[in-house]
Amino acid sequence: MVYLYSLPAACLLGFGFVLQQHAAEREPLSLMLSFRLLLDLVRRPLWLAGIGCMVMGQILGALALTHGNLAQVEPLLTTNLLFAMALARWMGDQPLGWSGWLGALALSGGVAAVILAGQPHSGQGQVGMLRHWLVIGCVLGLAGILVAFAQHLRLLYRPPLLAAAAGTLYGLQDALTRVSGGIIGDKGITGLLVSWEPWAVVALAVVGLLLVQSAFEAGPLRLSLPALSAAEPLSGIACGIGFLHDELRSTPGALAWQAAGVVAAVSGVFVLGRHPVMPSGERRPEPPAHHPPHRPRHPP
Repeated sequence: MVYLYSLPAACLLGFGFVLQQHAAEREPLSLMLSFRLLLDLVRRPLWLAGIGCMVMGQILGALALTHGNLAQVEPLLTTNLLFAMALARWMGDQPLGWSGWLGALALSGGVAAVILAGQPHSGQGQVGMLRHWLVIGCVLGLAGILVAFAQHLRLLYRPPLLAAAAGTLYGLQDALTRVSGGIIGDKGITGLLVSWEPWAVVALAVVGLLLVQSAFEAGPLRLSLPALSAAEPLSGIACGIGFLHDELRSTPGALAWQAAGVVAAVSGVFVLGRHPVMPSGERRPEPPAHHPPHRPRHPP
């Protein structure tokens, strides 16, 4: 069931990212990191289609988390980049070439290595509240540092940092989504509504969405999607091990294969993200503001 939900979720997420970026790249840069950007994008059908794909992907991802753990589901969701590349290839005319196939092989092989070597499973016991909040605080702090640092850089260097911050928040969102599923099983819908976790999921989703759209607006998809696709599973796995008591095999051989799988997957993410198939995101020139056209005077 984990694979049945995770792979379609990755497909929908990848399609959604491509459609969102095609719409967001045409927005004025003055709206970056402003909620007015989301209000403006709501009026674009292409963006709404991308959001619809993303929401359905997140729902399927949440269902996958009810049958597995973060260390198992997150690597599978990373394959959204393969589906994004497939849609971008269909919308354009650029062949994959050897680098495209190499990136796809590295990403899929790395994900398989992490899952097979780590054999992720839910551990026994409880994690203390201090560790619980410490992990959450570290994730939120890291995302805040990335956003603050991005604001002091040139426009070209902002998309990777903004996308990485969004991916970091999305990883925490996935962890709290799994917690919310457990609350429903124990206390029902009423217990869920009086808990803070589902409201935190909504807040993280909105802030993450703003960061993603700002990254898509600031530059081409190849600058933002690799960082987003790499940061979310790393953050999710860290949260799963940090405060959800997920466990991975820790023998020397298993750790070596897991490390190699992570390196291969992250390398594949960046190779695919920078492939020429991905949209170039060339912005249309913006008209000058508050300057009325000059009209030469003609003699009567």
